[in-house]
Amino acid sequence: MTANATRVLVLNSGSSSLKYQLLDMHDTQSSSGSAAGRLAVGLVERIGEENSRLVHTPLATGGERRETEGAIADHTAALKAVAAELATDGLGLDSPELAAIGHRVVHGGLKFTAPTVIDDAVLAEIERLVPVAPLHNPANITGIKTAQALRPDLPQVAVFDTAFHTTMPEYAARYAIDVETADAHRIRRYGFHGTSHAYVSRKTAELLGKDPAEVNVIVLHLGNGASASAVAGGRCVDTSMGLTPLEGLVMGTRSGDIDPAVTFHLKRVAGMSEDDVDVLLNKKSGLIGLCGDNDMREIRRRIDEGDERARLAFDIYIHRLKKYIGAYSAVLGRVDAVAFTAGVGENAAPVREAAIAGLEEMGMAVDASLNAVRSGEPRLISPEYARVAVAVVPTDEELEIAQQTYALVNA
Repeated sequence: MTANATRVLVLNSGSSSLKYQLLDMHDTQSSSGSAAGRLAVGLVERIGEENSRLVHTPLATGGERRETEGAIADHTAALKAVAAELATDGLGLDSPELAAIGHRVVHGGLKFTAPTVIDDAVLAEIERLVPVAPLHNPANITGIKTAQALRPDLPQVAVFDTAFHTTMPEYAARYAIDVETADAHRIRRYGFHGTSHAYVSRKTAELLGKDPAEVNVIVLHLGNGASASAVAGGRCVDTSMGLTPLEGLVMGTRSGDIDPAVTFHLKRVAGMSEDDVDVLLNKKSGLIGLCGDNDMREIRRRIDEGDERARLAFDIYIHRLKKYIGAYSAVLGRVDAVAFTAGVGENAAPVREAAIAGLEEMGMAVDASLNAVRSGEPRLISPEYARVAVAVVPTDEELEIAQQTYALVNA
């Protein structure tokens, strides 16, 4: 790696999409602003369809967002299209300033506890984990192979969603099922959204003016997918998602925690197949199953108009949140902060207010005026007298991936 190679391209490959950001790590480390060093961002969606779309924003040049539509056959074609857009802005993938490509990989199992330079053995292990992440790891693998083909000389780094949660003690990670069966089929709680939980817990400590090793934080990552974590001194000790991202909080389309016997009941009584139940719990449950909407803004609008079904969905969502805040308070023993993040957590003031309401005896409270403020910066929304800080901390998973990638290849 040359001395002036300070750029990292971050790729997040989905089954039919490719999200990307190009960052200059010298600028991100020399400025406290979260947007510092971000050179370009973009998205390719509907890959493999006739109406594929590429949206590219060249932040380095201050240029306007560019959109193109037309068939993009596969991920190779998508990444080549991205490379062409970057080259237009003088940020081509052939630049000697590009230090590495960092890939979001959803499932790393127990083997990958830190960012890892990808070689054939690493790629084979990621492929071996496909049975426990069938919706995500295949797409991540496609992105890796595509990038390797375009820049075989460049370090490719995998940053795993599960890595941050590998510090959970065995009593938190294991399910209470037959040990031999669990081990034979790698059944345990892995957790997800790890890059977000790592970033937000660290930023929360910074907001409090403390070292992360001194702070216990409950992180609530609330987007269409949602998860909670208990972070003690910078280490995850529990998290709500499990073997898959289905467990835990009520989400946009996922049920979260449910009696496992429901699946047997649906097969026996309703005649549903395994695939039918899978689709029900992952795509037709959660908020959309309860009220037909998974957009919190629309749900709140309906509540304001007196819609009882939307109100019930919201109450179920909040009830589950409160249960996890209470449970993780018990797990941590001492809570210094509760941090809300991701799309709903950062923008839905009524969710934050309702989730903390009634927890005053636990030292938690929300100041209505502070909670109403909209900002892209980390901020406290709790009154000064509150024993536990309540914070809104915008997540930045791409920056976290870039920082971990750059630190590894620059070591």
